[in-house]
Amino acid sequence: MLAVSVLRRTPGSLSSALRRHRTAAVIAAPFARSLSTHVTNHACEDNEPGFLGSVETFFDRAAKISGVSEKNLAAIRAVDAVLSVKFPVEIDENTHVIIDGYRAQHSRHRLPCKGGIRFSDEVDLEEVEALASLMTYKCAVVDVPFGGAKGGVKLDPKKFTPAQLERITRRYTMELCQKNFIGPGIDVPAPDVGTGPREMSWIMDTYRQFNPQDVNAAGCVTGKPISQGGVRGRNEATGLGVYYGVREFLQFKEVQAMTGLTGEIAGKTVIVQGFGNVGYWAAKFFHNNGAKIIGIGEHDLGVYDPAGLDVEALFKHRAEKGSFRGFHNAEIIEQPIKILERECDILIPAALERQIGLKNAKLIKAKIIGEAANGPITPYAHDVLIKNGKVVIPDLLLNAGGVTVSYFEWLKNLSHVRFGRMSRKWEEAGKSKLLTLVEENAGRQLTPQERRAVIHGAEEHELVYSGLEDTMIGACEETRATAALKKTDFRTAAIVNAIHKISTVTTQSGQMFL
Repeated sequence: MLAVSVLRRTPGSLSSALRRHRTAAVIAAPFARSLSTHVTNHACEDNEPGFLGSVETFFDRAAKISGVSEKNLAAIRAVDAVLSVKFPVEIDENTHVIIDGYRAQHSRHRLPCKGGIRFSDEVDLEEVEALASLMTYKCAVVDVPFGGAKGGVKLDPKKFTPAQLERITRRYTMELCQKNFIGPGIDVPAPDVGTGPREMSWIMDTYRQFNPQDVNAAGCVTGKPISQGGVRGRNEATGLGVYYGVREFLQFKEVQAMTGLTGEIAGKTVIVQGFGNVGYWAAKFFHNNGAKIIGIGEHDLGVYDPAGLDVEALFKHRAEKGSFRGFHNAEIIEQPIKILERECDILIPAALERQIGLKNAKLIKAKIIGEAANGPITPYAHDVLIKNGKVVIPDLLLNAGGVTVSYFEWLKNLSHVRFGRMSRKWEEAGKSKLLTLVEENAGRQLTPQERRAVIHGAEEHELVYSGLEDTMIGACEETRATAALKKTDFRTAAIVNAIHKISTVTTQSGQMFL
């Protein structure tokens, strides 16, 4: 029992008439079909666009001021290929369930495509297409040479045992292999909501069984455990990228003028919505660099303490108790979405999409909103925030740390060598000789501890952190420059940069209209 639907947009195989028809449909239909199909939440009005509609609305705003031709814009906007599958999975001897799985490749202007796989009972094709589109623009903004993709399996992972999840993951991967939707040079998944290193290991192993001759098989997926070819620093990459991005924006004079904040992280009050991988690591890096974490929200509860929360103690408490309830003397917020409305310097939505809409946008008191999640702010809410003088650092820039370090992991897998393995000792030997000369001329010997600190050669995670920091600094500065040039907000500026980079690649390669 199996149902499969594959739709590919291959430029060389489409007639001009068919392409004109598809382009017209792509331009006319999205907003109408993308109005939210999910249950109305506490943030959004019924007339606000859904996730895909929000991504397309933001794209259209940037497209108008990009200076790129209409035909190029229509081609960039369209989703290239979509895979939709249904397959049975045996739960026990007498029970099986039918699982829905999806994979969307938004753009193959660069290969491989890149994007996570999420396990959630909220997954649908529209959400996957929206996330794939966002991945394309995200990769372009931070100069990661991938096209955008995204995958999803419609299930609640909490309702399945590890053995059942393994069967589901391997069967889904089989579908990707059979339909040519995975491979180190084709499409490289990564973890997302509901998945992690364990699922990525299952995916890699399944791919290897289908492709035993592929020496680069480890590069078919990223976010793997270190023992399976993962890279040190990947787990915390998205949260660290959020920290780097906010830190850079705080140093911009125009941001300081808009917010009245100084350029240092130390002393700033921060609220984080979402305490999963991204939210936890973002909170940890802000806390470790002197910020005061005064509020954290999860799906069931929020916790607030103006004196500051101990991030590690809160993480341990939730792991032991299963909830924030009872944590020290902190205030418990029964409606966790209300944590967004508390006063703070920096607000980090790190949960799911559509958390700030018309219902609560005017209640946001934070001076800077950094989108650590994908699509947490709707277009109409974004307009309200900008009108009220808030600084919004967009998702396609701020949470790009994950895909940036995934790129590093992919490079490691293709080179088949750990970062630093070839150069670390040579670097330390050179530093040691130079330091000896300096000590002889200065007449002072360093202590063993001082000497180790000076000659230390970079470990893999330090090289990863360095590469991520450099990437985020460059992308933030590019976004700032375009915002000033176009006299627009930072989100629109980031998408304009992405459009220009994608258009340049497709036009110069001749692949736009074959």
